[in-house]
Amino acid sequence: MAGHDLAEAAPRVLEARPPPAPPPRAATTTYAALDLGTNNCRLLIARPAQHGFRVVDAFSRIVRLGEGLSSSSRLGEAAMDRAVEALKICRDKMAHRGVTRARLVTTEACRAAVNGADFVRRVQSEADIALEVIDQRTEATLAVSGCAALADPKADAVIVFDIGGGSTEIVWMGGRSQARDPAARIREWDSLPIGVVTVAERYGGIEVGRELFERMVRDCTQALEPFARKAAAASGASGFHLLGTSGTVTTVAGIHLGLPRYDRREVDGLWMQREDVLAVIDRLIDMDYAARAANACIGRERADLVLAGCAIFEAIRRAFPSERVRIADRGLREGILLRMMHEDRAWWRRR
Repeated sequence: MAGHDLAEAAPRVLEARPPPAPPPRAATTTYAALDLGTNNCRLLIARPAQHGFRVVDAFSRIVRLGEGLSSSSRLGEAAMDRAVEALKICRDKMAHRGVTRARLVTTEACRAAVNGADFVRRVQSEADIALEVIDQRTEATLAVSGCAALADPKADAVIVFDIGGGSTEIVWMGGRSQARDPAARIREWDSLPIGVVTVAERYGGIEVGRELFERMVRDCTQALEPFARKAAAASGASGFHLLGTSGTVTTVAGIHLGLPRYDRREVDGLWMQREDVLAVIDRLIDMDYAARAANACIGRERADLVLAGCAIFEAIRRAFPSERVRIADRGLREGILLRMMHEDRAWWRRR
């Protein structure tokens, strides 16, 4: 038995192994959020970071998917062709970046068009992208989730608005003391049937003088009236302010800052005073189409839309008077990314 004991002891030394290596760290999920709107096709690819996410790629192209929709109720062939080509670029970017989780949505144009479902099937066939047509409430909630971090933490009420191509989502959001989740702080919301494309097509966007601009504002005010009645108490709350996310408000901010070219870092989170907004709108009305097209913060592709957007902005500002508005170059796509990462507990996994 002694020999057996020695034989048992020896291998313990001879076969000693180093301690096992720690398990490999889980690969970071790469997320993508795509928003195909009435005017723009926009993609954001990101990975979780300590305080939110880190953008690794982005894409934006004006496709005007809703061109002519207000008069025909259909998506035009040329518009669909432009959108499909942009979506193919998005597909390739997602493949190149190794996207493992994505939400790819489309909004008002596909909701409203009689051939919207046909277009979605065409996108699946030609671009291998499965678009999700989200409803108006989902669109408003995601937009709020994406930009709510910019609301003044001391404000008891904020009117958040997203001026799109075919619709404008507007929300009365309560203060942070009510709930941590911005979606849980929504007091009232609406999706208005006015956007930069629809208003510009109704009134024309090339020659816009003061009289025509005021007619545009009155039309937008009428569309806004039911929501303005429901949310009338918001503007009387302590710390109340406006929070705008869209190409319109970021353009207004860029012009106010006198940027030689648009710079998101300068614009996102900017506070503008009432008189600053009015001064920029006055300047835009005084510009002719060529001057608007030549402005680096507007460009030729949006020169006929910017005053339509300003008319919507001005209608909201008059309905909810505030001395200040915060500008957000973030919204629906960022809301999608944050929601997916929250669902996956992405930040908990990193600890």
